[in-house]
Amino acid sequence: MPALHKIEEMQTPAAIATETSLDPKDWKELKNLAHEMVDDMFAYLEDIRKEPAWRAPSLFAKEKLREPLPVKSTAAEEVYQEFKENILPFNLNNIHPRFWAWVQGGGTPLGMIADMLASGMNPNMAIGNHIPMYVELQVIDWCKQIFGFPAEASGIIQSGASMANITALIVARNTFLDNCKQRGLTALGKQLIVYGSEETHNCLLKAVEVIGLGSEHFRKIKVNDDYTINIKSLLEQIEADKINGFVPFCIVGNAGTVNTGAIDDLSLLTAIAKKEKMWFHVDGAFGAIPKILPEFEKQLKGLEDADSLSFDFHKWMYMNYEAACVLIRNKTAHKKAFSTPVNYLMQHDRGLSSGPESFSDYGMELSRGFKSLKIWMSLKTYGLDKYRELVRQNLEQVKYLVELIDENKELELMAPAELNIACFRFNPFSKHHKDLNSLNKEILMRLHEQGIATPSYTILKGNYVIRVAHTNHRTRKEDFDILINGVIRLGHAIINEDV
Repeated sequence: MPALHKIEEMQTPAAIATETSLDPKDWKELKNLAHEMVDDMFAYLEDIRKEPAWRAPSLFAKEKLREPLPVKSTAAEEVYQEFKENILPFNLNNIHPRFWAWVQGGGTPLGMIADMLASGMNPNMAIGNHIPMYVELQVIDWCKQIFGFPAEASGIIQSGASMANITALIVARNTFLDNCKQRGLTALGKQLIVYGSEETHNCLLKAVEVIGLGSEHFRKIKVNDDYTINIKSLLEQIEADKINGFVPFCIVGNAGTVNTGAIDDLSLLTAIAKKEKMWFHVDGAFGAIPKILPEFEKQLKGLEDADSLSFDFHKWMYMNYEAACVLIRNKTAHKKAFSTPVNYLMQHDRGLSSGPESFSDYGMELSRGFKSLKIWMSLKTYGLDKYRELVRQNLEQVKYLVELIDENKELELMAPAELNIACFRFNPFSKHHKDLNSLNKEILMRLHEQGIATPSYTILKGNYVIRVAHTNHRTRKEDFDILINGVIRLGHAIINEDV
């Protein structure tokens, strides 16, 4: 190896006096402020249960955020004080134990520290011979082991399942249209069609638009009573499209639909895709995670046979935003879809430009943050068994919530709760309030405004429902007692107001 030589101080005193940087002049002063910030954030997380589940941003805070662009410097202590007064109190609060809106995890104190470390290192995770690249490769290898993908498969860490799904569909499209990168969608001369159930997440519809197929060519297949894809309707639509001159090229299977958590028959969809010579993609944003549980082997059977899989760590593995991944079975196809050799990104035998293959050859981004560090640190620290324990705990807590709903005649479960999502409504069968949709919407908004809890909502068969999506490691069963008591109390208060 070539000898490493000590770099001598080259700057003259005059140069030191006139040149500047953004490093602090007084490192100790900034370190003291940093310690205060860490202490404050730990206290914030430790005491979050004592806080309202949500509070609306104040008018004053919103007005402060309309101030003009700063030109002169402000002391970091003053800026931090403004953060504490006008930003921190009005957080989304998905860290709160009674946050069950949309599908959002609450992060961990360890993840917060890992993000600080990643930000301090500040590597660009696209190219180069540096150890963060190898960290991401190890995380991807662990993902392949978790979900049963072959060792020779590829993957890349992404910001979320939306980008992961788009990445997968780009690989699918370019694999199906071998010269698509050069000729575009005219390479085939016929229209490509994507299939998924009516319950498929909207980001897949966006993905179809982004990759140039057009939303009209995403076939929304009707669902069964349990909100899984209707296989008979899927087969009929594929056959009809072939007769009409279209080209069926991709099926999207849902490992946990966003509305109800329904899991499609992934084994059957795999078999259909293979028979029809189509790409099979699984959107497992949160619902793929129970693959870590042996008892979910049957429900998620077929996931490991998919051509591609998207999933989030920042949902049901409780990691801090952003942390997601896409796995692609065919590494050659993955690289071919994104690799565009240019002379300024050539790989060398030695030096900084050697090392692993560039991640920019496997995705759209050339500028990428060190997202994989918090995933690596979390998996190393807690281990898979701890995540198994927490996922099982969430599932048991949802069963407890369903029991509370079933035990109360004024509440109505609106869909099967087979996974971690429970959809219900307040329905006292009162002659005084005919519009149950308006009633339940008002209940939800008051739950939020009074800081009781933050479930979200959806529409099922025309019915407005309160939707609990449980990916919260801080929740206790007593939190669901608080939710149910709040729903019933608010429901009756609203009805009495209308009398």
